[in-house]
Amino acid sequence: MTKTVADLNIGEKGIIEHVCLNSIPLKLLEMGCMPGKEVELIQIAPLNDPLYIVVNGSHIAIRRDVAQLIEIENK
Repeated sequence: MTKTVADLNIGEKGIIEHVCLNSIPLKLLEMGCMPGKEVELIQIAPLNDPLYIVVNGSHIAIRRDVAQLIEIENK
């Protein structure tokens, strides 16, 4: 089973393995959300959407459906 950013628990980290380039916003790619980068889940909003992550030193809020498109490997 493939693990995604949406599967992380708060404080958990992973290494991005694959990003669905056709489906995620270009802004995420520009902020460093690329394969090989470390991602950490730092907070989940009260209604479980959005998720707050740190990638490449940037704090980013992303929707859960976008987070499910970013495949990771546990660190």
